[in-house]
Amino acid sequence: MIQAIGLTSSPRKELPPALDDVSFEARAGHVTALLGAPGAGKTTALRLMLELERGRGVTYFRGRPLHRIPHPSREVGVQLGDVPGHPARTVRGQLRMLCAAAGVPVRRADEVIEAMGLDGLREERLGALSRGMDRRLGLACALLPDPHTLVLDQPTAGLAVREARWLHGILRTHADQGGAVLFTTDDPKEAAGTADRVVTVNQGRLVADQKAADFARTRLRPRVAVRSPHAPRLSAALTKEARAARRSVEVVSEDGNRLSVYGSTCADIGETAFRNGILVHQLADETGDMGAPEGSSATEPAPETPDTADSGATDSLSPLLPSIGVRPAPSPLRPLRYELRRATGVGTGYITAAVVLVTSVLLSVLLARIGHTPQARLLAAWPREFPLPPAAVGAGLLGAIAFGDEFRHPALAADRGTVPRRLGLLAAKLLVAAATGLLLACLTVACDVPALYLVYGRELAGVPADWLPLGASWLGFVIGCSWAGVLAAGLFRSTTAGLAAVLTVPVVVVPLVQRLFEGPSVRAAVGFSVRLRELLLMQWPFGGERFLAAGARLIAQPVGGALMLSLTALLCAFLLTTSRGRVR
Repeated sequence: MIQAIGLTSSPRKELPPALDDVSFEARAGHVTALLGAPGAGKTTALRLMLELERGRGVTYFRGRPLHRIPHPSREVGVQLGDVPGHPARTVRGQLRMLCAAAGVPVRRADEVIEAMGLDGLREERLGALSRGMDRRLGLACALLPDPHTLVLDQPTAGLAVREARWLHGILRTHADQGGAVLFTTDDPKEAAGTADRVVTVNQGRLVADQKAADFARTRLRPRVAVRSPHAPRLSAALTKEARAARRSVEVVSEDGNRLSVYGSTCADIGETAFRNGILVHQLADETGDMGAPEGSSATEPAPETPDTADSGATDSLSPLLPSIGVRPAPSPLRPLRYELRRATGVGTGYITAAVVLVTSVLLSVLLARIGHTPQARLLAAWPREFPLPPAAVGAGLLGAIAFGDEFRHPALAADRGTVPRRLGLLAAKLLVAAATGLLLACLTVACDVPALYLVYGRELAGVPADWLPLGASWLGFVIGCSWAGVLAAGLFRSTTAGLAAVLTVPVVVVPLVQRLFEGPSVRAAVGFSVRLRELLLMQWPFGGERFLAAGARLIAQPVGGALMLSLTALLCAFLLTTSRGRVR
């Protein structure tokens, strides 16, 4: 059951709020339609309910607000607009990724694909789907964790009649199985024919909250659609006969040669046309909205007419969903599995790595040809004129994509905003980014060394004497750049901002740190590892002194210090925004 209480959006400068003190309920076992014209505030209401937009009010899903539910995607299935997902990801890859996020078995993806009629599109890219298949996939994503509640925004917009009837059948099936369904629409006929209850909003305010039968009786009336090349003559004849018989008949002239006649029947209109010798091309019963367009001619105000809405909109076209017991995966690796599938499901990472390696090899060979470049920078393909080597830029970009790409193509709308601000997911992103940066750093050196050997011989491809501190500095620097990209993109909600933060470290932060480390008052931390061993009265096993000394040297360098300072600031800002977002 959904209980929305006092939903009010934030004011927009001089304009009134898009939604103002709207309260309603959507009960379990029922389909509830949120009806309103475009701009009435329907989508704003859903976003406030799902805590995707700031405002006032509270929404309870079976007695708990969304941010108090441990796994929101298992409680609320959401579809807002088009399918949230990267256009290059496949249908099956998208669903398998969401399986890992929700902690449900991977087989659930294939079962939902079959239930939604997407069998032939398993390997189709999301960007190539038609509107109908896109809506089916969106519903599949919402139903994947077997949620109790479905919240859908304009689910039938742009669909053919058959596709819309199929979707209505799925919603009815979910409600019949005990779930709660809430969907928005701007079509009164769809609301009356599909929903059990209709909540009407207009200009941000609640207008009515009615049962579907009451809504149809007060807002909808049966009518007869007539097409005739002599529509004005037929309209005049119908009006004249209705006045003579003192019957309440309303004739509405619409575009072209079409008439909508309220308060009469096909038989009566056909007889009138026959008596007056008027040719008729169409004569059919319909159900229309209460409001009549301008230009109508009426004898008397028509009385309210009983509901004759088409209740057969949902029929046998809607298949029953498979009854699957979804068991949560009791594993702390759930966010890690999601992140791995997210990172490997598209070709961005592979293309970036290939570009980085090719650029590094070419730069390394060119720098060796020019000369005057130390061997350490030569192996890393890092010219003195560049603020960052290609491997660090690539690692920072992939780290920024880890969050920024999700903000562009959100996959977990119900899990605390467009991207869930959970520490478990952040840890998984940092771990995957570190592994990616480590792999990229090692591959860069592994490609540069053979290239230098093939072109110039052993002289430039030898191992430096101080390889341990240099290697630690190199790996730590690349991993730090990848982490900076992750944190900055998560903080500023943009891939571009994440990459800009990575480039800011050597351009802005390093000169500031260099000023701190330069000058007569700066002391050096020489012999740090030896004094630490004396303080702890123990020997470092397996030559641990060298690793500790390498780490100390890395932090003591201006670049290392600047990177540590930037990472600390970004992490603190990220945690601060996360904690502020959780306070309600």
